[in-house]
Amino acid sequence: MLDYEAEAARYDETRGGVPRARAAADAVLRLVPPGARTLLDLACGTGLVTERLARPGLAVYGADAAHAMLRTAAGRVPDGVVRADARRLPLRDGALDAVSAVWLLHLVPFAEDVVAEAARVLRPGGVFVTTVDKDLAHDVGSDIDTVLRPHRAGDAGSDRADLVTAYAAAHGLAPAPGTRFTGHGQGGTPRGTAEKLRRGYFASWFHGTPATVETLARSLAALPDQDRPRADPAYRLACYVKTARG
Repeated sequence: MLDYEAEAARYDETRGGVPRARAAADAVLRLVPPGARTLLDLACGTGLVTERLARPGLAVYGADAAHAMLRTAAGRVPDGVVRADARRLPLRDGALDAVSAVWLLHLVPFAEDVVAEAARVLRPGGVFVTTVDKDLAHDVGSDIDTVLRPHRAGDAGSDRADLVTAYAAAHGLAPAPGTRFTGHGQGGTPRGTAEKLRRGYFASWFHGTPATVETLARSLAALPDQDRPRADPAYRLACYVKTARG
């Protein structure tokens, strides 16, 4: 996993900036019921998405484990962010109407623990909204993907939709209709993809050796239009509702 303390300074600019954040926030809000009054954004990072979750009558908070991320988030969501492990939130049972987790579950080996904690802090009728199948979304059928596809481990992703749905069911969360949104600015270039491979950006799906990285980098360098972005991915948001028995 990347060092998110070190990544904070360049995090937004390398991940689509405001357009992607706005698309993500709009999609989350489409799944949050109109009557919801409280929402916690897990792994809020720099708060770029969190601050765009604003809606009349909805109090929005963020939680992250990285100090550097929270320093930026605190400026965007004043008095609304806290340093916390997503598996152990400083909240009572049934405290919230909604919990969101955008681009979190694919990064961690303890996705079920995160789902369980979200279920714990939701009231009956509250919703848990999370991205699923993130790594698979980045395969847009481009020439870059032709190079990378044999090395993708997408079926082992910790945010696989079927796994997350099973975790949700085990903790009293029933599936509800979800949505999709565009990952603006996330269409890869051959040169940029090679650089990211070398920097370890794809740790959630790529487990090759340094020699494999260099072999792939050479293949990517042979592709045309080295700096032309390929198609943006379309991310999937799943939604789960806390049942009375949960």
